[in-house]
Amino acid sequence: MLQRRLSATCLTILAGATILFSLQHAKDIGAPIISALLLGVVLTPLSDLWDRLRVPPALSAFFSVLLAILTILAILLLAEPYVSKVVSQAPLIWEELRTTVDEFKRVLRGLEQISEDVVQAIEPANGVAATEGSVSIPSITDALFLAPQFAAQFLIFTGTLYFFLMSRNEIYDWASRSFHRFGENELRFAGQQVARYVLTITAINAGMGAVVALIMYFLGMPSPILWGLMAFGLNYILYLGPITLVVTLLVAGIVVFDGPISFLPAAIYLSINATESQFVTPTLVGRSLSVNPLTVFLSLVFWLWLWGPIGGIIAIPLLVWCMAAFKRIDDHTISSGTPGRL
Repeated sequence: MLQRRLSATCLTILAGATILFSLQHAKDIGAPIISALLLGVVLTPLSDLWDRLRVPPALSAFFSVLLAILTILAILLLAEPYVSKVVSQAPLIWEELRTTVDEFKRVLRGLEQISEDVVQAIEPANGVAATEGSVSIPSITDALFLAPQFAAQFLIFTGTLYFFLMSRNEIYDWASRSFHRFGENELRFAGQQVARYVLTITAINAGMGAVVALIMYFLGMPSPILWGLMAFGLNYILYLGPITLVVTLLVAGIVVFDGPISFLPAAIYLSINATESQFVTPTLVGRSLSVNPLTVFLSLVFWLWLWGPIGGIIAIPLLVWCMAAFKRIDDHTISSGTPGRL
């Protein structure tokens, strides 16, 4: 008996290690597939609407995919002019940073060695001006080299999303017949919970982005719409996203303003984010979708380590889906009076 348990434990560990290894080395395929499946789950309310209207599955899947792609393209087209402006002004930003470091160097005379190290880290190694090489902008050759890989991932994402939406009822039916603990009701409930969570968070992030853009406009920050879009997008990546934007606003504030007001953009955004995370999100999301902060943090760290930024985006929806599915199983087990086992 003990030997059998030991063998089962060893097999479980080996299987887990194999899955981790496979996921890490299959990022180019796994990331678009998992992202498409999660987006398909998020689009559950739209799919249910097509079902009620008796739209054929192939046509409803096509409409849903088209709507999702058009939404993504609209966001990218809206952000592109502002991103291009920031990229074109990057040499000037680095020059301003170098000047700021020089000023700190003159003020902090007791820390000359430290300030010199900072200046050397910012200035180019060959001594030329910062406008000639401090910012690496991808060339046309780099873009052409990455184009096939991006196109392949886009096709995988689009194809997975389309076929999942077209055959989701068959998938749920197959799962209910193949896995006695994950029936159709559990999968649909988990999908509804994820859709509710993502749509609620999207609405919160959109409102937060609008507020940030408006405040940055009145503060006199350049490209306030870009700051609003960054606040909207980075807020999907819990903890690390807001920290990234705080640091970026701190650097931009030092470049744009002089004196203590340089810290104002970062401080205002930090207060907005704190209000959102402590009051707005818990109120609108509700206790039914609340997740332990440690679980959120560990899930975020794991998926960021595994797949980078894409992993950071899918970490929380995937966690919500898993917890909702298991919660539904536990509730069903308790109501039926049979002992549960996870």
